Amino acid sequence: MADEPLVLGIETSCDETGVGIVRGTTLLANAVASSVDDHARFGGVVPEIASRAHLEAMVPTIERALKDAGVTARDLDGVAVTAGPGLAGALLVGVSAAKAYAYALGKPLYGVNHLASHICVDQLEHGPLPEPTMALLVSGGHSSLLLAPDITSDVRPMGATIDDAAGEAFDKIARVLNLGFPGGPVIDRLAKEGDPAAIAFPRGLSGPRDPAYDFSFSGLKTAVARWVEAKRNAGEDVPVRDVAASFQEAVVDVLTRKAVRACKDQGVDHLMIGGGVAANSRLRALAEERCERAGIRLRVPRPGLCTDNGAMVAALGSEMVARNRPPSDLGLSADSSLPVTDPHVPGDLSHAHDHDHLHELSKENLYS
Repeated sequence: MADEPLVLGIETSCDETGVGIVRGTTLLANAVASSVDDHARFGGVVPEIASRAHLEAMVPTIERALKDAGVTARDLDGVAVTAGPGLAGALLVGVSAAKAYAYALGKPLYGVNHLASHICVDQLEHGPLPEPTMALLVSGGHSSLLLAPDITSDVRPMGATIDDAAGEAFDKIARVLNLGFPGGPVIDRLAKEGDPAAIAFPRGLSGPRDPAYDFSFSGLKTAVARWVEAKRNAGEDVPVRDVAASFQEAVVDVLTRKAVRACKDQGVDHLMIGGGVAANSRLRALAEERCERAGIRLRVPRPGLCTDNGAMVAALGSEMVARNRPPSDLGLSADSSLPVTDPHVPGDLSHAHDHDHLHELSKENLYS
């Protein structure tokens, strides 16, 4: 609908320069420039390289998104950007770009939370989020269970990893098996040809006295590494496919078991899964199987919307506009440890009138 908010979203929390454009809950453009190949030889993301890549990709990616959406910058109703959490330098590039565009266009700026954005992106595929929403977010930096009565203002942490995130564990085991970086896609592919029951790897924090919703993958990572090392020391071939399948099964078993338990305990009849690891085929299959058994409706965005992207930021920004949430001040800063309990950062609005005046001047100067 033409009267729904048209919002541009910028995501630069890690190694993806993502720019999305959303009208209401309709995705119009999702342009991504990835620097993953620049990091591959280092076996992980190098913050300085990521920041430089964002600088180089920002303007071309924004222009591509506008072209794909068939709109101009003047048509926008707001500009949203990931303010945190993430890599500090990478976040700063996105926040600076968003402030520049918002300032020049005279449009409201919304600094939003990366994790809340991963939840909100599901609206672009399956419609408005139920309230409350139970979300399992799994990525290279996060493994969290979140309850969101209101995605724009009320997100409550239920549980989180106490050490390695799930995606981080995938990357580390891929290095152990000499599979390269990133590890998630290649392990997922090889696991389809392996036996998930071949090796009994441990399930972290699964005992009766362990925290109900927290995760731990460090012990699993160590167990896999030692098992592989023992095989190599004995001069035996490492059954890479079986190791991949057994490791992957240990991860997704714990993730889905705890997520379903949280839904039951909280009386929520649906589960949303997001984040890069949500693209994992076995996680999707096991979650669907267990949710169906428990009478829980599963919502998982398509893989392209699970990894970091600008569409998810635009989706949350659009929701902020629709619900009349206060915009961020132009003094908005990046916060590498922004808590998930802050879905967005309003900022200091004491000088809002001054900024409105400056916006008018900037539009005359830059867009006349």
